[in-house]
Amino acid sequence: MNIFMPNPYVFLIAVGIDLLIGEYLNFIHPVVWMGKMVRFFDKGKSNRSRFAYGVLLLAFNGSLWFAIGTIIMMIPGIFGIVVQSLILKSTFSIRGLYVHVKRCKVEDDEKMRHSVSMIVSRDTSKLDRWHLISAALESLSENTSDSITGPMFYYTLFGLPGALLYRVVNTMDAMIGYHNEKFEWFGKAAARSDDALNFIPSRLTATVFAIFSPKQAFRSIFKYGPMKINGTYPMSAFSGILGVKFEKIGVYLFDGRQPVPEDLDRGLRFYAFSVAIILSICFLLTVVR
Repeated sequence: MNIFMPNPYVFLIAVGIDLLIGEYLNFIHPVVWMGKMVRFFDKGKSNRSRFAYGVLLLAFNGSLWFAIGTIIMMIPGIFGIVVQSLILKSTFSIRGLYVHVKRCKVEDDEKMRHSVSMIVSRDTSKLDRWHLISAALESLSENTSDSITGPMFYYTLFGLPGALLYRVVNTMDAMIGYHNEKFEWFGKAAARSDDALNFIPSRLTATVFAIFSPKQAFRSIFKYGPMKINGTYPMSAFSGILGVKFEKIGVYLFDGRQPVPEDLDRGLRFYAFSVAIILSICFLLTVVR
């Protein structure tokens, strides 16, 4: 038995579960439990000690979930397929991302600020309407890579252990991978590991986005993609195909017209088609393997 071999049936069932029910409840969601480990390792005063605790957090959490994935892959028969599917589904979010972004299209600015704040890390309290739309579309494009392409890509390579390890690293980066006084050293190991794991998924996602308007997308990718190691590749491609401006004030600005609420609907349509292509590619890879 090859415990790192992906299963096409597990892949299809997991996708079906996600599309039907969306996210699991927090108390049974593996990603929530991955995140709970942070408080046990958030210690140390000096930069060196905080970096060491961050490495220990990533090593422990990653090893634990990689081992869990390995054990689950050893379960035989139909029961094993069901358990693998249920756990694999927890590593990605197709319906959940769509629903969260859809909720951002509201007339009331305060409600929009609240909805956008649920999917971005920046302070939305003082953002005007077009910056809120931009933030939602930025999150949609970047999270297509983080929440879908990444885990499915690593599932095709290393089965369930690969998908779970990717999700651990990406979750830790989302929680502590920030350049600020609290997390600069504690989150450095998670941030650098996430950079490495997302190198291919981010560029694959950007390439799929570019299918819908290659000239505009690649012009934007070549101009803005290198601004960050990974995140700006899918974002710049999405900005290009939509023809809209993306701005995180003080961090980056992609040219184009100011986005309007209707661009959220356009973005979600591109998202749906892109996810279908990404899933098809990953499914074919599981069949080939």
